[in-house]
Amino acid sequence: MWTKLGNFWDTLRTSYWFVPTGMAVGTVVLWVVMIRIDRNVPPGYTGTAWWVYGGGMEGAREVLSTVAGSMITVAGVVFSITMVALTMAAQQFGPRLLRSFMRDRGNQVVLGTFVSTFLYCLLVLRTVREGRDGEFVPQIAVTVAVGLAILSIAVLIYFIHHASMSLQSTSVVLAVSRDADQVIERVYPKELSPQEREQDQQPTDGEAESTQAESSSVRANVSGYLQVVDESSLIGLAQERDLVVTLSHRPGDFVVRDAEVAKVWPADRLDQEVEDAVRDALVIGKHRTSARDIAFVISQFSEVAVRSLSSSINDPYTATECVDRLGAALSKLAGRSMPQRYSHDERGRLRLIHKPNTFMTIANETIGDIRPHCRHSKMVTLRLLEMIEEVARHVHRNEDCDVLRRQAVMIERGSREGIEEEWDRQEVRERYDRAMQSLEWQGRHEEPVVV
Repeated sequence: MWTKLGNFWDTLRTSYWFVPTGMAVGTVVLWVVMIRIDRNVPPGYTGTAWWVYGGGMEGAREVLSTVAGSMITVAGVVFSITMVALTMAAQQFGPRLLRSFMRDRGNQVVLGTFVSTFLYCLLVLRTVREGRDGEFVPQIAVTVAVGLAILSIAVLIYFIHHASMSLQSTSVVLAVSRDADQVIERVYPKELSPQEREQDQQPTDGEAESTQAESSSVRANVSGYLQVVDESSLIGLAQERDLVVTLSHRPGDFVVRDAEVAKVWPADRLDQEVEDAVRDALVIGKHRTSARDIAFVISQFSEVAVRSLSSSINDPYTATECVDRLGAALSKLAGRSMPQRYSHDERGRLRLIHKPNTFMTIANETIGDIRPHCRHSKMVTLRLLEMIEEVARHVHRNEDCDVLRRQAVMIERGSREGIEEEWDRQEVRERYDRAMQSLEWQGRHEEPVVV
């Protein structure tokens, strides 16, 4: 349940409308408070303060109308220009840049400020009237409207600076790096223990093999991306019904309707209630999210790097930046305890077999995506091998060394075909030898020799 709520909150937090809507609701509350204060202030009391609006009814209407019209005009023009700039930037960095912009808290506050000031002026404007009891001019409320207009000007200046900075390649890659650090802390919070550092690989479970032959399939009722797996609910269900549940996909995989999402053993205990409970524990949505999908976040490094290495852009410097940040994320991930494939209940009985995202799968996917596109670039090829050498200093599992070693071999092999100059190929070979030496030492769980 908490896993689903966390996914819902992440979706809500990254939506573009949540913060502006909250600020608009706060504006209505502010309007109610200001009007109440104006109605209870004695006549002539506000005239003693120089900073309080002291004009009449027509002047108040003019001020409020001017502020309201200016705010909605500025908001429309600024965000229209920004969306054009973002569309052009998305062609260079990828469409997921738009998602990063939409969930940027600064952009949300800017939009909320413009909309809230506009809404506040409209609400105050309707209270300025002339009746049998004379004119009612909410002088304090009008003063607050002028203050919000001044605040909006300051926010506009901030927005111009913030938008121009956020569209730079350095800022884009840095934002992805911050997201990766946050997801690693959330999904893999535990550091490797001394026992895990000495363990070559995750142990297999002999009972798991026997559950695959006589099991029934649970199929998806919708198409979409597997966003979250509520493992605690699945383990509780399996313990209550004495089942073993095997998941067929990991978070981030696309699931087609009527495709198998899980297997339940023994087959004769799979009824409609169990089937619905398994489906409820698997959150399938329209888009991939960063709630539990670490591969989705880290693969953004690969996306920006691949686009930078395309013939139409040809920006190897941005690609090397992505490789540097990817190395930092993989180094941090290498020192974390990976989720076990087999989950047991309190009595030690196997209950859940799942497919977690591990260092092996993430490193193989991200490095493998960049590798074919950098074979003609000496700069990026060298940086990739340097990154592998640095990450190798942080790995402790032999299978993690194996995937880095395999990628290094393919990088060096591709450079022999893609790089023309023999001296450049020799430099790549030397960097490759250093990376392999570091991987060999780490594979023995010893410290590498510092040359």
